[in-house]
Amino acid sequence: MKRRVSILAAALAIFSVAASPAAARPLDSAVSSNWAGYSVSAPNASFTDVKASWVQPTATCTAGTQSYSSFWIGLGGSILGSQGLEQTGTSSDCQADGEATTYAWYEIIPAPPVIVPLVVSPGDAISGEVSVAGTTATFTLDDTTTGQTYTTQQTVATPDLTSAEWIAEAPAQCHTFHGGGGCTVLPLANFGVVQFSAASTTLNGYTGTISDPTWSYTTISLGGGPDTSAATPSDLSTDGTSFSVSWTATAAAPEHTKATAKPKPKAKPKPKKKPKPKPKPKPKPSKAT
Repeated sequence: MKRRVSILAAALAIFSVAASPAAARPLDSAVSSNWAGYSVSAPNASFTDVKASWVQPTATCTAGTQSYSSFWIGLGGSILGSQGLEQTGTSSDCQADGEATTYAWYEIIPAPPVIVPLVVSPGDAISGEVSVAGTTATFTLDDTTTGQTYTTQQTVATPDLTSAEWIAEAPAQCHTFHGGGGCTVLPLANFGVVQFSAASTTLNGYTGTISDPTWSYTTISLGGGPDTSAATPSDLSTDGTSFSVSWTATAAAPEHTKATAKPKPKAKPKPKKKPKPKPKPKPKPSKAT
């Protein structure tokens, strides 16, 4: 997500990818400063649907510290050069007073997110779906714990369908200036663990799980952000539909201290010379009488 003024939104992936040893099919791993989870892609892909369920995490907050976290599914955004992303999800943020806030949203990058009227509480079971047909994107969120449902259809002139994702994210703060702008990744909230399940995607009319051999999947770990926290996905379940992402604290970088010259040892005091004793005067010989 990207934060524009007072709104959070998801940012495109910022990561480097490293190929893993050969497996039954292509498998990559990546380190990102803002995403953790899984993505899938394929040559000349046109993914048109993505689904999953997750349990809304409970954020652990500390007064005086603001931090943020988002959990979502989406289409597009993870391929190098991607400029779009259609996604929907939930967030759990920590405010300066130590209180946690949760809410639901959808977003079409590069536009800011839209907060939706779905009341979300920690521990709620959430199901989400993003589907695209032509230039129409449908975003659906269900809180199956409370029975609430939200669905909206939006027009996307050029949807990005190059990939599908299931992600826990550190959102970003975005600034807009005359002639440009930029985004900065925000501190990641301690969300504990988020569990994703029932994950699937559709490519050219075929529906499969994350590990389906029709496409390649990438394992994404979050690290190198602005604070001393990270997030790591677990291995996929044997059927490729489930995994978890865990928040972890990382060691703070050691402070660099300025080297100081060692003090020169003090010179040892020279021992004082003892005064030489004065010779006793010799007695004068007496005269004979």
